[in-house]
Order: sequence, then structure tokens, then C-alpha cells
Amino acid sequence: MIYGTPTARRRDAQRNRAAILEAASEVLAREEPGALMPEIARRAGIGQATLYRHFPDRTALTAAVLGYQMELLETRIAAHSSDPAGLRLLLRDVLHSLIGMRALVRLARRFDLATQQRYMRRLVTAFATPLRRARDHGHVRADLTPDDLVLLFTMVQSVSEATADVASAHTAADRAVDLVLDGVFLPD
Repeated sequence: MIYGTPTARRRDAQRNRAAILEAASEVLAREEPGALMPEIARRAGIGQATLYRHFPDRTALTAAVLGYQMELLETRIAAHSSDPAGLRLLLRDVLHSLIGMRALVRLARRFDLATQQRYMRRLVTAFATPLRRARDHGHVRADLTPDDLVLLFTMVQSVSEATADVASAHTAADRAVDLVLDGVFLPD
């Protein structure tokens, strides 16, 4: 075996995994993913066998996509953590992302409670520093804690899932985001 061959396969495997996660994120942004695995394989430009080598079932894929989305979010939050006034826009974007990823959230709710709590804790931890800075600079309520964000996320997600009609759900959730953020942030 040639010395460089395993590395080339590894890069190929990494590229396939990234393509799968990106495709799965796109598919799960749709309202009803339907035939999830075949559609993801098609969009990723790989065969279903390759997809199943990486992710043997929907649960494994959901966990990987959730982890991927969390990494993207953590990177984004870290990039904006030095701007205390930017927390409102950041929270708004995250809340809208939750609305757009209703299918992923539904799949994630099938995880055991400990796994769900681990992901929520990771989300809250990512927001802890920007929230503290915003609070220290008087942009948000003084009594707002990182754990209050769990309540915000849950409220908006519940509103977005209150109806099966996608347009109505988005309209209601948009309004909920505005109301929630107006209750959290202090007037300028």
C-alpha cells in the first residue's frame, strides 16, 4: 500500500461527511423531509451506501446535523461576542433559525431527555458570554440569565409548531420573536 493512499481516502471521507451534513441541513430546513436518507444522498452527490457508512440511521444523522449546526452557531456567536449591542440581532437570527429548522427540532425531540438537555446546555453556554456583556452594558434586563434563553427558545419553537401551515407558523413565530425580544431588551 502506498503511504499517501490512506490520507487520500480520509480526505475523501471528510469531504463526503461535510457534503452529507450540508445536504442534510438543507433537507431538514424543508417543512417535511419525507424520504430523508435518499434525498440527502442525492443532494450530497454520493450513493446511499456511502451515506449509511457515515450514518447508519436517521438518529445518527440527526445527532450529527445537530452537532454541525451547533458548531456553526458557536462560531457565529464567538465572532459577535465582543459586540454587546449585537446580541439582539444574534438572538433574533438564532430564533429564526429554529423556526426554519422545525423538522430538525422535531427529530431532535426524539432523543432521550439527557441528550436533549446536553444540546440545550451547549446552546446556553454559547450565549453566556455575549449575554453577560449585553447585561453589563445595559442592553438587556439585569435579571436575565443564560437559563432564561431556554425559555425563549421553547416559547418561540412552540409557537412555530402550533400550526401545520408553514406560512402561518412563520408569521406567528416572527411575531413571537418580536414580542420575546422586546421583553428581554431595554429600550435605547
